[in-house]
Amino acid sequence: MVGALKCLVTLGRWFPGLGVAPQARALAALVPGVTQIDNKSDFLQKRPHRQHPGILNLPHVRLPQALSNGAQLLLLENSPAMENQVQTLTNYLWSRHLPVEPEELQRRARHLEKKFLENPDLPQTEEKLRGAVLHALRKTTYHWQELSYTEGLSLVYMAARLDGGFAAVSRAFHEIRARNPAFQPQTLMDFGSGTGSVTWAANSIWGQSLREYMCVDKSTDMLALAEKLLKGGSESGEPYIPGVFFRQFLPVSPKVQFDVVVSAFSLSELPSRADRTEVVQTLWHKTGHFLVLVENGTKAGHRLLMDARDLVLKGKEKSPLDPRPGFVFAPCPHELPCPQLACSFSQAYHPIPFSWNKKPKEEKFSMVILARGSPEEANRWPRITQPVLKRPRHVHCHLCCPDGHMQHAVITAHRHGRDLYRCARVSSWGDLLPVLTPSAFPPSTAQDPSES
Repeated sequence: MVGALKCLVTLGRWFPGLGVAPQARALAALVPGVTQIDNKSDFLQKRPHRQHPGILNLPHVRLPQALSNGAQLLLLENSPAMENQVQTLTNYLWSRHLPVEPEELQRRARHLEKKFLENPDLPQTEEKLRGAVLHALRKTTYHWQELSYTEGLSLVYMAARLDGGFAAVSRAFHEIRARNPAFQPQTLMDFGSGTGSVTWAANSIWGQSLREYMCVDKSTDMLALAEKLLKGGSESGEPYIPGVFFRQFLPVSPKVQFDVVVSAFSLSELPSRADRTEVVQTLWHKTGHFLVLVENGTKAGHRLLMDARDLVLKGKEKSPLDPRPGFVFAPCPHELPCPQLACSFSQAYHPIPFSWNKKPKEEKFSMVILARGSPEEANRWPRITQPVLKRPRHVHCHLCCPDGHMQHAVITAHRHGRDLYRCARVSSWGDLLPVLTPSAFPPSTAQDPSES
């Protein structure tokens, strides 16, 4: 039975020491199989609060020992100046913007030309005008460059991104397994496979069922590096993971599908929106169950993922070979427009142990997991989109709700029951709060301590 309980969202301003304002009223909410969340309910099914059904965060992720050993062996053979190269590449990747589209360049050029023509002090000849426009464009336009992953740069990329990329993808795969434990994929394709971290992460999660890993990367040097890592850092020997295949191009046949298709930090390597559209369409056609897209946790990364999400949901890329629609499995509990300019998550991990790399780190990333089928196949619990703020006798949670809106929830044991309060208190950024919220909320006026 689906019953009612008091909603986690309260209205009214918070006064220190007094709790929620007396005039605030709780809203109705639903929780599957529960008539009331209280001390006597079976909401937790005898599990401790720290293991409630919405917990999805992982402890510090660590590279598989064989992968870590192989990476260390390869790095020890190279120059001691690697640390500076790693830091330079890391800074560049995180500060990178999307390439400017040709249409936008033309718009800017027309605007500059009009501006120069209105200025009588500037030369008006066609040749000089064209030169002035080009000079101004160069000064004001972001110069995006495609990276060519040679043998040297591939090694630097491995040192900079192998562990963090592994952590982000592991978190995405963990969500699929935690919410759909019956799913046992047999095939996986990784577009822009790079160092092969996706293969290692997938093997850690579904190694018993996966029998084929297709790694696609246009850089032959990067593919060679990934193959070395599979063999413990050498060019000979047996790979630690069987069934891994490497190729430079996507499979041509439209009939070939994979249970899981992944693009991790690869859409940002494409030079234009048209290229990204073509790739996303192809990847979705190749998807049998889940399409996992991961990018840096920046505004640019989030924008790329939202474009890909919209492309799949609008159905323009439907394949006659697989007409099943797509829906958002994670992180959104809806298919409506994203209410945030940037939605990111954080995963702690242990880096490759080197002199400059000893302390645990946090990987900030954005992700979208799209699935074939109907949204009814996935629960629609609110997603916690910021660190949970714990205060005396109350908790602040920022939620992305099934109605497509953001909500600031103030949860107390007095108003919402001890179990829900404790569940919220042990939840983390990226977890789900196991409450089905109403379709509409009045705006909360509760004070957000993170904004003070």
